[in-house]
Amino acid sequence: MTPTDPTPTKADSAPSRQRRAKIVVWVLLALVIVGGTIGYFVARGATTTPPQDASASTGQESGQPSQETGQLVRENSRVLSQAPNEKAVLVEFLDFECEGCAAAYPVVEDLRAEYGDTVTFVHRYFPLPGHPNSMTAATAVEAAAQQGAYEAMYQKMFDTQEQWSHTAEDRSPVFRGYAEKLGLDMAAYDAAVADPATRARIEQDLADGAALGVQGTPTFFLDGKPLTLNTLEQFRAEVDAAAKN
Repeated sequence: MTPTDPTPTKADSAPSRQRRAKIVVWVLLALVIVGGTIGYFVARGATTTPPQDASASTGQESGQPSQETGQLVRENSRVLSQAPNEKAVLVEFLDFECEGCAAAYPVVEDLRAEYGDTVTFVHRYFPLPGHPNSMTAATAVEAAAQQGAYEAMYQKMFDTQEQWSHTAEDRSPVFRGYAEKLGLDMAAYDAAVADPATRARIEQDLADGAALGVQGTPTFFLDGKPLTLNTLEQFRAEVDAAAKN
């Protein structure tokens, strides 16, 4: 169970919330090192598959589970941003109801703004069973992604996480409201949410993560290697070194 982020007041500015989020993410990372409660660890003996180009064919139809698990990047993986001069790939396994992921979100966005030209950023779904609406959120994001709105929906989830998370109440209507505000085709969105292939698509990410040794979220892989992070400076240095490789 992850610690709860401080709740911002209405008077808080966006820059203030970002600074607070950056502080919280490194507190969470420290807790990982001490207690192993959030995932940056990969189990001993687990093998990692070097990241494939996000456009490379795997012979896998979208939404259908593969017989082989443990692929770090698949043809249908959600590419947050594709580097035009790619030198490295950063893959994040994330849960939209995870406080640690919400805290890491502005840090990743900063890295993407700085290294987007040379580092490709890829997301994999990893909804945790202890988060009652994590699978529902992932399904909503995947349904939006099928209309080209992955980035907008993922950002909406983290921007509003404190408003909908950690309740047993079904938040599907809330997520549907987000889709409406994004101007999505709601008939197509509803069909995608109801389609078993959408959930199968998410479960494939879960299976791959488990095979790679992912034990919690957020978990990062940089060029096929799991990252165990201690400080923001280390994270930035790792990405910087890979971007210049």
